[in-house]
Amino acid sequence: MYSEKVMDHFQNPRNMGEIENASGVGTVGNAKCGDIMRIFLDIDKQGVIQDCKFKTFGCGAAVATSSMATELVKGKTIEEALQVTNRAVMEALDGLPPVKVHCSLLAEEAIHAALWDYAQKNHLEIQGLEAPKSDVSEEEVEEEY
Repeated sequence: MYSEKVMDHFQNPRNMGEIENASGVGTVGNAKCGDIMRIFLDIDKQGVIQDCKFKTFGCGAAVATSSMATELVKGKTIEEALQVTNRAVMEALDGLPPVKVHCSLLAEEAIHAALWDYAQKNHLEIQGLEAPKSDVSEEEVEEEY
């Protein structure tokens, strides 16, 4: 069963939409379940995320994790946003059913992909940031849990 927070973020998603001329855009998916998540970041000259929006095609848990992920990175520095993990997203939502944990991993990877895009556009190297995976598989989640 889903927590009240998951249901709230699914039924009333925060920050849904696009940012025109975004500083960074990251798109990831899970080919097995069909979820696709795109995160848009607006980052100022000091490296602070001023705005964050998402577009997600997927289940309720995918929408809820996208929504929560945008809430968690808004107002954060690039370095702080890089520390937002799938566990942090799940904890902020008061948990996810085991079969939906991959949605939180998608949210983490989408943030990283958007930061990677920002770094590439601005010829920056961000410590700890690796090239994004375009497909986040179920096996990766199972390895972690």
